[in-house]
Amino acid sequence: MRVAITGARGLFGQGLVAAFATRHEVFPLTRAEADITDAGAVLAALEHVRPDMVVHPAAIPDLDLCDSDPTNAFRVNSQGTSKVVEAARRLGAGFVHISTDAVFDGRKTTPYVESDPTGPITVYGQSKLRAELAAKAYDRSWIFRVPVLFGPGKVNFVEKGLRKLAAGEEYKVACDQMGCAFHTVDAGLKIMEVAESGRYGLYHLANQGACTRYELACAAAELAGLDPAKVNGVPDALMERRVPRLKYSVLAMEALQHGGFSLPRPWQESLADYVRTVQL
Repeated sequence: MRVAITGARGLFGQGLVAAFATRHEVFPLTRAEADITDAGAVLAALEHVRPDMVVHPAAIPDLDLCDSDPTNAFRVNSQGTSKVVEAARRLGAGFVHISTDAVFDGRKTTPYVESDPTGPITVYGQSKLRAELAAKAYDRSWIFRVPVLFGPGKVNFVEKGLRKLAAGEEYKVACDQMGCAFHTVDAGLKIMEVAESGRYGLYHLANQGACTRYELACAAAELAGLDPAKVNGVPDALMERRVPRLKYSVLAMEALQHGGFSLPRPWQESLADYVRTVQL
């Protein structure tokens, strides 16, 4: 199968490329090759590739950046997705959209299932929810909501912390955000498995288990042989960020189980594998 992947230089883009390349012919598309805000450029790039499937992680994922410029956030995350969906439709290609747990409001105390009402509290979440609607309008689409990501190829939450600790610095993280975590290659492999099955629909995906950002950072420190005591857990309200994060965003993977798919491995296992690859 010929698979085009947008945002191929991003953290998740690199994980998706690595995963799909294990079984398919992959065409990584960067912003320079396929600016998703330009319908003509997207269509031209995809016409050149003639993919059987388009995987679309390209977005502005920075919550604070989206909040500071809502117009651009919607232009890229929402309108950009609409343009990629339309190009995929014109070419008859399947469409995989990467969404986020930020489409919820974080007020639940039990895991979010795919059928739960959405209610994003951030510009980022709002723009990604609108992107979901564009994807749902195409009958050959999959939507995957994922949590915080870590993986090779680009500095991420986990690697940032390890580098600070290795330099003898404190790593301040929120201790009251309960959610999930996901290794990008694990995510890519599971997305590939579901997409290959032809079972279109909406899925929640994450490594198994829940953790706070603080617990994730401490676990990574211990695995790297660094001092977890230098991870400073503080309430999100004291993080001096522009936009508050969800207090609770644990994802239940009901659609995955109902479809007969196995669950991804626990986050502790994928984190251990990832930390071994980080060069400090």
